[in-house]
Amino acid sequence: MKKIVLTLAVLVAAGIGAWFVWRPAPTAPDVAFTTLEGKTFSMQDLRGKVVLVKFWATSCVTCVKQMPGAIETYKKYAPKGYEAVAVAMSYDPPNYVLNYAETRKLPFPVALDTKGELARAFGDVKLTPTAFLIDKEGHIIKRYLGDYDVAEFHATLERALATG
Repeated sequence: MKKIVLTLAVLVAAGIGAWFVWRPAPTAPDVAFTTLEGKTFSMQDLRGKVVLVKFWATSCVTCVKQMPGAIETYKKYAPKGYEAVAVAMSYDPPNYVLNYAETRKLPFPVALDTKGELARAFGDVKLTPTAFLIDKEGHIIKRYLGDYDVAEFHATLERALATG
C-alpha cells in the first residue's frame, strides 16, 4: 500500500511539474493604444514583432532611470523586428508625458492610458515600471517589475527575435 501511495504521489508531482513547464504562455490582451500624436493601433497590429509594453510615469524615478537604456535597446533591436510601447499611467498628466517624450526624443510610441483601461487589461498594473515582453504570436514571455537585469532582458529578447 505504501508503495502505491508513494508512486501516486510521485506521478501527481511529476504531472504538476510538467504542467508548469509546458503550459501555454498567457496571451497579451488585444487592446488599442492611442499615442501622443493621436495615432491608434492594437496588439493585433503588432503581431509578427516582439513587443515590450512598458507602463511608466514621469514621476517614477526608476522609470526615468531606465529610459536611456530603453532608447538604446529600441534603436538596436527595432530593425530586427522589435517594438516598444511606453504606456503612461492614468495619473500622469498628459502635458508632463508629452514634454518628457519630446525633450528626450523617445523613438518609440508613447501611449496615454487616461482611464486606466490598458493597466487593467494587463492584470491591473499599479506599480511602475511594469513591463511585458510579448512574442511574435502575442504571448507574454515575461513580466518585469521594477529594475531588471538588462543583459538577461537582451538575451531573452534576442531568443524571441530568433524564433518563428
